Amino acid sequence: MSRKPLRALIRRSVLPTLAVLAVLGVGAAAHANRPVPFGDVLVKPGDTQGMEASPVGAQTRSAGSLELRVGPGLEAFDRLSGEHLWSYRREGATALHQVMVGESAVVIWDDGMITSVRPSDHEVRWHRAVPGLADWLHGSDLKEGVERSDEEKLAGSVRRAAAALQPVDGEETWVAVVTPALTMGFRDSDGDLRFNSRPLAGCSYDPLRAVHTAYAVLVPRSCTGTNGAGNPLPGGITGFRLSARTFQLDVGPNVQLRRLDDSRVTIEDGPVLGTRTYDTKLAVPESTCTVPFAALHPTPGCPTS
Repeated sequence: MSRKPLRALIRRSVLPTLAVLAVLGVGAAAHANRPVPFGDVLVKPGDTQGMEASPVGAQTRSAGSLELRVGPGLEAFDRLSGEHLWSYRREGATALHQVMVGESAVVIWDDGMITSVRPSDHEVRWHRAVPGLADWLHGSDLKEGVERSDEEKLAGSVRRAAAALQPVDGEETWVAVVTPALTMGFRDSDGDLRFNSRPLAGCSYDPLRAVHTAYAVLVPRSCTGTNGAGNPLPGGITGFRLSARTFQLDVGPNVQLRRLDDSRVTIEDGPVLGTRTYDTKLAVPESTCTVPFAALHPTPGCPTS
């Protein structure tokens, strides 16, 4: 093999020092002047112009020293003095609800965006968009002709946002975003999409009845369709977990879920099927909690009322 091509490659791959510095300078300038992604704006009190989110050299504070509020963005206050420290906002969007997932605050916006922010240094860690979320938050499924005031619309959006955002703060922190047509799970460490799930045809998820524990998110499913034999499709619960397989539970159409602690959930399934306790860590029913007569004592581990 001739050595000439190799010599030519070496000559062309070695840039003079000044050229390298010039390239780095141009890159830094382009980075500093790049458009702000997703409309991110960080505003400190007295700053009328605002600055790009995630500034270099931001002051670090422990998350426990902050009180976080939403509306119109994510607002941070000193927990002791009440001083307003900073506002993280997105142009053209309103923050509806936020939950803590580990050391991160996950915010849901009215335009269907989900954002993870580290409050200690107000660094924006990731953004994710969820299809159909904005329409559901705004009540696109409500009957036409129902008049609602602006206050009622906002209250409805906030209630739905709180139901849609289901955090899991167990062995590995993540968050599920639940809509009637789609459930998505994002790992908090990097925003990686770990799963997306659609209900059976003729069925829909019910975010307003969903609950979470430290190990799973349980989402009820209601159905109006029929199977191949023409029989109505049954209701159900899907238990979503990040590092283990999901689980399915057969239930009635009006099932209600209630979190007991970090691992257990009660499943209230009407007077016929009764109430049972489910362990989301082990993905097994804990016991059968049916009480046919008031005089009987409830099964140990079951709710008393």
